[in-house]
Amino acid sequence: MIAQSGISFSSQFTAEQSAILNPQAVAFIVALAHKFEPVRQSLLANRVTRQAELEAGRMPDFLAETAAVRAGDWTISPVPEELLDRRVEITGPAERKMLINGLNSGARVYLADLEDSMTPTWSNVIDAQINLRDAINRSIVHVNPDGKTYQLKDKIAVLFVRPRGWHMVEKHMLLEGMPISASLFDFALYFFHNAAALLSRGSAPYFYLPKMESYLEARLWNEVFVFAQQYFDIKRGTIKATALIETLPAAFEMDEFLYELREHSAGLNCGRWDYIFSCIKKFGRNPDFVLADRGEVSMTSPFMRAYSQLLIKTCHHRGAHAMGGMAAQIPIKGDSAANDIAMNKVRADKEREAGDGHDGTWVAHPALVPVAMEVFDRLMPSANQLSKKREDVAVSAADILRFEPKGPITEAGLRANIEVALCYLGAWLAGTGCVPIHNLMEDAATAEISRSQVWQWIHNPNGVLIDGRRVTLALVRGMIPDVLAGIIAGVSEKRFIAGDYPQAAQVFDQLIASESMVEFLTNHCYAVMA
Repeated sequence: MIAQSGISFSSQFTAEQSAILNPQAVAFIVALAHKFEPVRQSLLANRVTRQAELEAGRMPDFLAETAAVRAGDWTISPVPEELLDRRVEITGPAERKMLINGLNSGARVYLADLEDSMTPTWSNVIDAQINLRDAINRSIVHVNPDGKTYQLKDKIAVLFVRPRGWHMVEKHMLLEGMPISASLFDFALYFFHNAAALLSRGSAPYFYLPKMESYLEARLWNEVFVFAQQYFDIKRGTIKATALIETLPAAFEMDEFLYELREHSAGLNCGRWDYIFSCIKKFGRNPDFVLADRGEVSMTSPFMRAYSQLLIKTCHHRGAHAMGGMAAQIPIKGDSAANDIAMNKVRADKEREAGDGHDGTWVAHPALVPVAMEVFDRLMPSANQLSKKREDVAVSAADILRFEPKGPITEAGLRANIEVALCYLGAWLAGTGCVPIHNLMEDAATAEISRSQVWQWIHNPNGVLIDGRRVTLALVRGMIPDVLAGIIAGVSEKRFIAGDYPQAAQVFDQLIASESMVEFLTNHCYAVMA
C-alpha cells in the first residue's frame, strides 16, 4: 500500500507504472478531483431523479430551459486541419499490438478506448497509459511469441482517446478514503504525459466523451478542459472532443452538447449500440417500449433513423462533424461466401451513412477500413459533408420514441442474447473487454443490449415469445446450462476465447433476477473484481 497526503493506492507499482503515476501526475489527478468531484456527484444524482420522473410517466422531450440555445445563431469553433477529414475511424483498446495495428490501419483516426473495450483491471488501466505514451513518442514496439515484430509506420492515424464515463470510478486510487472518478483519472494521466508531446508534433489531445445524459455533464467536461489547459499553460481551445450521443436523454440535447463544448467540440457521434441499450434501460418496465430480437433492430428502425438524421442536421447546422456508427463485423476466414455477405452488410450500412450526410464512420477491424473507405471516397469526395444541411429533416420527440420493431421475440433471439452476455461476461471477468463472438467484435455496449433485453423480457408484460410463451426467469434459467455448455465446448474448439464462464453465469443470473435493472454490468462486475 502506497499512501501520501490522503491518497492511497491498493496496488504496488512496477517501475514503469511508477513513471506513469509520478508525484506530479498524481497531484494533477488530485487537483481535478478536488475541483470537480462534487459536481460529478450532483450530476449522477440528477440521473437518478430523471429516471424516477420517467418511470412516473414523464416522457423525455426537448428541454424548455435550453430553447434559446436551440434557436440561437452560433457555431462551434473551427477544428484543426487534421480533423477536417475523418471519413473512417477505427476503434479498439489501447492494448499494445492492437494500438499499433489500429494506428497503421489506414484509417484517418484511431480511437483508443479505455471504456467499453477494456476490462479495468489495474494492470490494463496503467498499461494502456504506458502504451499510449509510447505510441505518441513513437517508441512503441510489440514482439509476438513467434518473433513477429509490430511497430508504427511513418504515416499513422490521428489518435483520439475515450476515457471511462462519469458513472465509473477507479477503485485502486483513493482520495480521503473515496475512489477517484475514472473519467478524471484516465483524462489526467493521458493529458499529463502526452499533451506537450502531441503539440510538439503538430497535433493535440483529442477525446471521445462517452455516456453523458445531460448537457450539464458536457459542461463539466468543458470545465475540466479549461482547468487542464490553464494548469499547464496551454492555449484554451486546444483540446478537441467528440461527444457520443449514446443515451436516450442525450438525443434530446444535441444542440446543448455542442453549445457547452463549442470551443472544444469536434462534433457528435452516433453511439448506436449503447443508444439501443439506453433506450431499453430507460423503459425497462414500460409495456409500450419493448423491442424485438436484437438482430431485428437496425439503423433503419424508426427510432434509430430519427436519432441519426437529427444528429446530422444538428451537427451541420453548428459547423460540426456528424460521425456515423460502428460496424462490428470482423472477417470470416475460410468461408468466402459468408465473408462476402458480411462485407456487403458493412458496405450497405456505410452507403446509408454517407448518403444521409455523415462525415465519417467507425469500424472495429482493420480489414473493414478499405471497405468503408471505398464507400466514403465514392460518395463523399470532399473532406466532409458539412455543407449538407439536411433542412429536409424534421424530427419530433414522438419520432425519437417510436420504438420499433416490437416483434418478433423468438427463442433463438433469447438464446443468442444469453450466449453473447455469457461469452462477454466470461471474457471480461478474465480481463478482456473486446471479444470476437460469431464474427462480430462485441464490447460492453453490445453485451449490455443482450443482458438488458433478457431482463426486460422477463420483467415486462410484453416479454412474450412468438410462440406465445412468456419469457420468465425460470425459462431463462432453464436455458443457461445448455448455453453455457456450448460456450465451454466452443472454447476447446477455439470458437470462443478463454474466460471465467462459471462466474459469468452467476453474474448473469444476478443481473436478470434483480427486481430493478442493474444500470451498468461493468460497474456491477468491477465492484467484485480484484
